[in-house]
Amino acid sequence: MTASGKIVSGVRTFAADVTEGFLEITHNSFALIGLAVAFIIIALTARPDLRQAGEERLMGWLQARQVEMLGMPIEPEASERATAANPKDLPKEQAAVAFWLSKKYRVAPEPLSVLVAEAYDIGTRAKIDPTLILAIMAIESSFNPFAESSVGAQGLMQVMTRVHTDKYQSFGGHFAAFDPVSNLRVGVKVLQECIARAGSVEGGLRYYVGAANMADDGGYAAKVMAEHFRLRQVANGRAMPFNPPPSLSTQAPAQSIPAAAPAVVVPSAATDKVALLSGL
Repeated sequence: MTASGKIVSGVRTFAADVTEGFLEITHNSFALIGLAVAFIIIALTARPDLRQAGEERLMGWLQARQVEMLGMPIEPEASERATAANPKDLPKEQAAVAFWLSKKYRVAPEPLSVLVAEAYDIGTRAKIDPTLILAIMAIESSFNPFAESSVGAQGLMQVMTRVHTDKYQSFGGHFAAFDPVSNLRVGVKVLQECIARAGSVEGGLRYYVGAANMADDGGYAAKVMAEHFRLRQVANGRAMPFNPPPSLSTQAPAQSIPAAAPAVVVPSAATDKVALLSGL
């Protein structure tokens, strides 16, 4: 064999040895990786707590990265807390009521849809016309779930929270007064008791506003019944005009006091729902 042949043969042998060694190392590395993965899978399967901890740490890291990029906390489940629904999913009658109230009170139809559906559901069970319940919410708060009167009536239906604290226990406590659906349910319960006590809807409304023992309820019952009539017309498919939203009614008995007049001490029996509804 010539010198050049020996060189070529040596190069080939060297290349073959290197290739074989590389393949062996790679094979062994993949084998080690496979064993490591298998071990991790077995460990996670046998220890769910480790898997959960790993998932939580990974999610925490990913969310932290998103917060850094966006500059605000990330809550993928936040929409589940929202009191909202598609009004087009409601029955025709309820959808008509929701859209009418939305236009009149300048409130988004999505949250109103939930309230309308809830009013119809609980109204059926409580044997109270759902449009009466909605009329009370309209007159009391104009559908502001965070409304509060000067005497402490709170939420959509302006329930006296400190008087009816026991009724909120099933909803997690008195802060539920500002949860729209919880306030609605408690308000309907109070209304039901008021109507039963008075023996009529109009009389029940006077109890509800705290004017049962007064000669004048400030026009509260008349306002509610008028809005109730309009809502019944809308529910029956009739067109009704829009009027300016009424003001909060919990102070109705004191509305005869001029707005510019000096501060006047009004007897508690005139406006305080606490005294009048505490026996319910």
